[in-house]
Amino acid sequence: MRFTKMHGAGNDFVVLDAVEQPLGIAPEDLPGLVYRLCERHTGVGADGVMVLQASATGADVAMRFYNSDGSLGEMCGNGARCVCRYACECGYAGDTVRVETTAGLVTGWRQSRDRFRIRLNTPTVLETERVLTLDGETYCCGYAELGNPGIPHLTVEIPDLLLRIDDEEALGALRTLGRKLRHHPALPKGANVNFYQVTGPQHLRQLTYERGVEDFTLACGTGAGSLAAVLTASGRMDGANVQVQTAGGDLDVEVEMEAGRVENLYLTGAALIVYSGELAEEFLQPVVIEDIMD
Repeated sequence: MRFTKMHGAGNDFVVLDAVEQPLGIAPEDLPGLVYRLCERHTGVGADGVMVLQASATGADVAMRFYNSDGSLGEMCGNGARCVCRYACECGYAGDTVRVETTAGLVTGWRQSRDRFRIRLNTPTVLETERVLTLDGETYCCGYAELGNPGIPHLTVEIPDLLLRIDDEEALGALRTLGRKLRHHPALPKGANVNFYQVTGPQHLRQLTYERGVEDFTLACGTGAGSLAAVLTASGRMDGANVQVQTAGGDLDVEVEMEAGRVENLYLTGAALIVYSGELAEEFLQPVVIEDIMD
């Protein structure tokens, strides 16, 4: 089985291409394969796996996104940019790419060889204030769901985030908080937890604890979009050119409002190919994911 390793702002993925022929693996075996592929020491290593298929809705390609734990995700912003690049390179699309996702259609535009702009799924839920209580403390958060079914994102302002990132103990405490908020009982679907610090006009520093990865990732594209949408809707930013700094690279977000609602949400950033390879036959032997995780 051939694969391609890609990343967008350090958010890394394994791409499996089933557009022209099936992968040759039973659907029930796919979560186990995803889990093993994403393992950093014994697999290829990735935050997630994207399976490309022929679209049933008239799009250029369909993307099925799997988190590193084998669970099916709704969509991935950095991953969608990588899919756009892959579709261009393989001749599945031209400089404009339409990607069918579980959360709805995503359209991408090639800006240079390795840089793409995509229209993220429109928020179906957007709250500028959601109060959560955890361990006796109150957190005033923002909340957004992009697409339908929505990708859930919690936004939590940490005024000294830059200092905490550089302090191992403080970062560990933030990881624990992210894990608890991600599983908060008031969030029935769970949520990706986006910690952020406003570092200047239209500038943010983002650190995301991602569900399905269950740890911090170097970047989160839908998280960057959710942050910009919440801050624009609350009047703290104008949405014209929001610069989001992540550990893996910078992302640009544009938010277009109409009648007090987010009408369009765009994400721009790099989409890089790392390498291509072939999985050994012994690696493809079916493994039950519950057995791996026990």
